[in-house]
Amino acid sequence: MNSTLVSECLQVNAAGHLTIGGCDTVELARKYGTPLYVMDESSIRTALRDYKRSIDENYENGGMVAYASKACCFQELYRIVMQEGCGADVVSGGELYTAMRVGFPAERLYFHGNNKSEAELRMALEYGVGRIVVDNLTELAQLSKISQEMGKTAAIFLRITPGIDAHTHSFVRTGQIDSKFGITLENGDAMKAVRRALETPGVELKGLHCHIGSQIFDEEPFIHAAETMLNFMTQIRDETGIVLTQLNLGGGFGIRYTEDDHPKAYGEYMKLVSGALHKRAKALHMPVPYLIIEPGRSVVASAGITLYTVGAVKDIPGIRTYVSIDGGMPDNPRYALYQAAYTAVVANKAAQPADRIYTISGRCCESGDLIQEHTPLQECEHGDILAVLATGAYNYSMSSNYNRLPRPAIVMVRDGQARIVVKAETYEDLNRNDL
Repeated sequence: MNSTLVSECLQVNAAGHLTIGGCDTVELARKYGTPLYVMDESSIRTALRDYKRSIDENYENGGMVAYASKACCFQELYRIVMQEGCGADVVSGGELYTAMRVGFPAERLYFHGNNKSEAELRMALEYGVGRIVVDNLTELAQLSKISQEMGKTAAIFLRITPGIDAHTHSFVRTGQIDSKFGITLENGDAMKAVRRALETPGVELKGLHCHIGSQIFDEEPFIHAAETMLNFMTQIRDETGIVLTQLNLGGGFGIRYTEDDHPKAYGEYMKLVSGALHKRAKALHMPVPYLIIEPGRSVVASAGITLYTVGAVKDIPGIRTYVSIDGGMPDNPRYALYQAAYTAVVANKAAQPADRIYTISGRCCESGDLIQEHTPLQECEHGDILAVLATGAYNYSMSSNYNRLPRPAIVMVRDGQARIVVKAETYEDLNRNDL
């Protein structure tokens, strides 16, 4: 792999073009049009298998890899996750419905969300979702009422806020005390919630959940979270006599967006967390819990790229040079939201040196519609194909129709073959629900 290309599935062919999964990106752009999301199936499967293997090798009591659907969600992706023997984390009725459309095993689903609607809770119970992750006491009471009305018992986890700052961007930190998610451990609310759950009809407390943030490169926050949660499970045992045996540590594993990112191998995270959990469990005379992890970004981000066609190139001497593309914040809002870093390549000139500095601007009527600022690229000209790398996560899933722009298609590639897995929206699609 060319180190500047950040993902294993990317290469440069004899024509000097960028390839993904053995497919020439210039040919993909010509055949399917731009903007275009492209994802490498082999990379997705490899990531899922690596995580699954790390669980199997490091946890004698077993565990589950539950793909975090919010990173990227469409039917073919659920089929791949299902085929690899993994579960999934869903956070809305829409994600749940999409999973069920392809026959995803409901018992391998974990339903999250800090404000689930009554309709969504009923939907989860009707489908037989494996675990409903209860975020707060209001939800606990609502779920109890619905479960009893439906004559069902909801298997639940409680989402705990463990008070751990993972040192990521403030918008993607979720484990610290000041968070909209979960029940605070430090002030005693978590133990009160456990007692309430144990007394609540219509629900059965099976375990605990926490999530400390996203794009984390250091293993220490994960180890600290695992130890903190096991300590709390021990407190629950000592104060209530109940031994919880399932622990969901969420996701948040970092990936390589640029040459400055240096993530650990997935198995290395699991090995280190496993060692800490085993040591602490032995000291506390607790069983090592059945472990669930929820990788999302680290499964799909590196597997994806977005292709654009270059329009105007505008030089402002002494200030910057803009290169305009036929997409922008509707298909990738992450730079506008929190200045997310990306690597970009002129796909039809990928073999040439990236010795020019450009600001990549989108086509929207919005001055903040940028993809990267002051980023190195090959010389850009009208008609070039620009590839933004590692866009498999939180691009399609966060996309919008701002300025009434249709969402792009998703093409899946594998071993030199390409197929459409999500059709591009049309203008008719944009007007379908208008009256």
